[in-house]
Amino acid sequence: MTAAEDIILSPTTLHALARRALLEAGATEATAEATAKALVYADARGLSSHGVARLPMYLAQLRNGRVDAAAVPTIVRDKGAAFLVDAADGLAFDACAFAISTGIERARTFGTAAASVTRSHHFGAGAYHLEAVGRAGLVGLAFSNAPGSMPVWGGKHPLLGTNPIAAVFPRAQAEPLMIDLSLSQVARGKIMVAARDGKPIPEGWATTIDGKPTTDAHAALGGMMLPFGGAKGAVLALMVELLAAALSGAQFGSEAGSFLTEEGPRSGVGHLFWLLDPDALAGSRVYQQRIETLIELMLVDEDVRLPGYRRHEIAAASERKGIAVNRKLVDQLRSLANDTESNYDDSRTGNTAHPASSPAI
Repeated sequence: MTAAEDIILSPTTLHALARRALLEAGATEATAEATAKALVYADARGLSSHGVARLPMYLAQLRNGRVDAAAVPTIVRDKGAAFLVDAADGLAFDACAFAISTGIERARTFGTAAASVTRSHHFGAGAYHLEAVGRAGLVGLAFSNAPGSMPVWGGKHPLLGTNPIAAVFPRAQAEPLMIDLSLSQVARGKIMVAARDGKPIPEGWATTIDGKPTTDAHAALGGMMLPFGGAKGAVLALMVELLAAALSGAQFGSEAGSFLTEEGPRSGVGHLFWLLDPDALAGSRVYQQRIETLIELMLVDEDVRLPGYRRHEIAAASERKGIAVNRKLVDQLRSLANDTESNYDDSRTGNTAHPASSPAI
């Protein structure tokens, strides 16, 4: 059931509110549209800590210059199938959309494309960026580094970010497989939501800054995340750090400004999108036969869920019933958007919306 402190908004209403708030903070039309679209995508799929809950901090950083409100992404290095996009210290979503659309064109020409993004910001739900890749019939991988919150294995300092990875594998007659995860035990955004709501976190998710286990979400945000899978997860996070930041010339996690504070240096993180055209390898027909063979084998066991499919179901329910958003957050966004309207014409009543929940990354 929807919590009493939530209000139900349609995706269209939530998008309009987010877009207005971004424009009021000085964002360009392109940035406002791309960012609102990405955040509502996350909320509509139950990934609330990568949704509009991020907006108040984005808006504060736009207003105080930690994010450049006038940023326009451009290609600054280009070598055929590989190119580098400078996000110009703006919000990530416009730059990522530019990188993806250009990458799809290059992959169709060259069979593959590597689109790297530098001087960027929080890139949200990794799978969001790969939706267009899957629709284009391409395989896609996404990597991002993030401000330091996790030690290398055996270390005592937060050198690495939670460093999410995502992948899309298209299917001919069905929704693609979508894989999306962070390399910490949980996404840092999940702890952010717990801190906002005054709730404890399970032991094993994070430590205090001096490395002691904690269930205090606020202490965890000021401390260190723990890698999933122990040493193996930490090494994978190191791999992503190098792919996303070293190749793009971006800030490493230990150098990057926090996503979660109004003051401080700019984040300057990096992303890498790698796109592959199946037709350039074994061929699209062979690829489609192979992926369907594996899926059939997976679904022999009735409890198997195809990765990404639950999110498709939640998104469909959000379109029908609306999205549950914290009422205080809605009021805050309306104030930031200079929105004086008092009623929500397309709020849904009499239905149970899918409650806002935490993301996989």
